[in-house]
Amino acid sequence: MLFIYNIGIHLFYLTAALFSLYKNKAKLWINGRKHQQIKSLESSIWFHFASLGEFEQGRPVLEAVKKQYPLHNIVVTFFSPSGYEPRKNTPLADVVYYLPLDTAANAQHFISTIRPQMAVFTKYEYWHHFFNELHKQHIPLYIISGIFRPGQVFFKWYGGLHRKMLKMVTWFFLQDAQSKQLLHDIGITNVSISGDTRFDRVWANAGNPKNLPEIAQFKNGQKLFIAGSTWPQDEELIAEFIKQHPDWKFIIAPHETSEEKIKSLTNLLPTETTIKFSEISNLKSNISNLVIDNIGMLSSLYQYADIAYIGGGFGEGIHNTLEAAAFGMPVIFGPKYHKFKEARDLVELGAGFTINSQDELNQIADKLMGDEQARHAAVVIAKDYVQQNIGATETIVNYIKAQH
Repeated sequence: MLFIYNIGIHLFYLTAALFSLYKNKAKLWINGRKHQQIKSLESSIWFHFASLGEFEQGRPVLEAVKKQYPLHNIVVTFFSPSGYEPRKNTPLADVVYYLPLDTAANAQHFISTIRPQMAVFTKYEYWHHFFNELHKQHIPLYIISGIFRPGQVFFKWYGGLHRKMLKMVTWFFLQDAQSKQLLHDIGITNVSISGDTRFDRVWANAGNPKNLPEIAQFKNGQKLFIAGSTWPQDEELIAEFIKQHPDWKFIIAPHETSEEKIKSLTNLLPTETTIKFSEISNLKSNISNLVIDNIGMLSSLYQYADIAYIGGGFGEGIHNTLEAAAFGMPVIFGPKYHKFKEARDLVELGAGFTINSQDELNQIADKLMGDEQARHAAVVIAKDYVQQNIGATETIVNYIKAQH
């Protein structure tokens, strides 16, 4: 199985190299790894994140650990350019790298060079050679905000190699009881349920959001619908919905902000009433649609919204619903949300609403905007749900402190 895994890793690299000839994200992925120089460190603490969402999820633990161990270098790695590019200069890390390709030689060189005293991976990202090298060098490896589902490869008859990876982990801090039971069923008991650190992150953000006077000016006291982390299919629905509500204000913050993607989105919207954030100095009274053409604003935008739509639900899965929920936002999203516990919880509680079509979006959004009592009920539920689930960071950091 390891032979097949190694072949798969190299095939992935070759595929990325091919796509890099005409896809900017793949080009960043390839060139970022090709040109980076790993600095030799005396001692470090290594945090790895798949992308930007996982960085924000693990950020409370990163901040707490950095404060607890001020003499250690903090090394942050990302798998994806969508995490590395916006956070490559984060003051929370001494150095930020792309995670090298998962080969035995790369893992040995990277870990021997940065010399971590511990490694912390957020939610997922299981890489055999990096885990094996940490295990061989007796370096503690922690998984925080871990979550597992029955359909994952770890629990399949052919998942022996992946189960072996799990056994190299020092401790799992899990989000829920189902994950704990799944791991127990395959003989892994070094686990505890601590919750999801994203609750801590979004609650802190909602308590001290960045002030955005341009957005307040744009809203101008009117009802504001924010669509965050959208993909093309989401945007087609929103564009059609906009036509029916000229008395509302709309902000769309797409998942990808390349010039090509922004142009494609703005082409869906009425030219005379649409502006990009980069042009907001030209804001006029007739502008009702704002397209965010940068990364990093979304978590603060929600403070100005009356209702939020979260993108991704017509693709591989929805994006972060908790950022909006922490501000007391009722959240609407597409049908592919079942992998996300918080989305399932919000639907069950009555603060999350899933749609399959244009008609369903129209119906749900109209009710929330038109029925203040219904909207307020969802607001209270969403905020209470987030507040009741904070505390994972303290649990995790207290455990790590006791071990080190």
